[in-house]
Amino acid sequence: MLGQQFYHETIRKVVVSFGTLFNDISLVRKDNAGVVQQTMKVPLAYGPRQKFLVRLSEDADLTKQVAVTLPRIGFEIAGITYDPARKLNRVQKFKKVKTGTSTQLESQFMPVPYNINFTLYVLAKNSDDALQIVEQMLPYFQPDYTITMKDNPDMGTVKDIPVILNSISYEDDYTGDFTNRRAIIYTLDFTCKFYLYGPVTSSKVIKTTQIDQYTDLPDKSPTREQRYTVKPNPISADADDDFGFSETTSFFQDAKNYDTESGTDK
Repeated sequence: MLGQQFYHETIRKVVVSFGTLFNDISLVRKDNAGVVQQTMKVPLAYGPRQKFLVRLSEDADLTKQVAVTLPRIGFEIAGITYDPARKLNRVQKFKKVKTGTSTQLESQFMPVPYNINFTLYVLAKNSDDALQIVEQMLPYFQPDYTITMKDNPDMGTVKDIPVILNSISYEDDYTGDFTNRRAIIYTLDFTCKFYLYGPVTSSKVIKTTQIDQYTDLPDKSPTREQRYTVKPNPISADADDDFGFSETTSFFQDAKNYDTESGTDK
């Protein structure tokens, strides 16, 4: 079973979609008269908060012109877990006609539900900047925000992905001497509910269906009585064509002329 190569980029798309929610946040700074003095877009990057804090602390003597620009937003994957509450019928399939041909059918088993947890950090050097950024995020999560994503382009499926805000924590690193940089950190924990898809299999269109009916005898000897056959009409019809069916019923009464191994008449 394992070993068939496939990659739908589903997890990658969830990560990109999550980051896109927060990549256009801006803040303004005003003077005492309420006049806007500065407008800036808050940078967003994937990575743990420790990486940004190390860049702040490594320039303790303030000899470098720039260590890291604050404020900024960072996020990372905190974990991926199976979600049994959204489990679907595992034997049901998606089906569609293969692109570029009308004689083959593509199928795929139902997807598997998973949750991916994200941790998002808002880092700032003063309280007003941090509060301004956080206040632009929280009103959209009540406690979830839904994004629409093409999670499986091979089968053309589109799903709504809920992004749930689980918790918010606050940290203000104000202790230390005057050479230490201050870091105000808001930590937001999110959960995204998505689905993972298996491989896509391709098969030809079935153009003949045949059913054999037998008599159940005490000695268990097979005696075929009739065969029911269904074919498309015309037989050259493709999956996209509008066609009917031809039905044929054949009756057999002589069991001696029946080959049990090949399933055909002698």
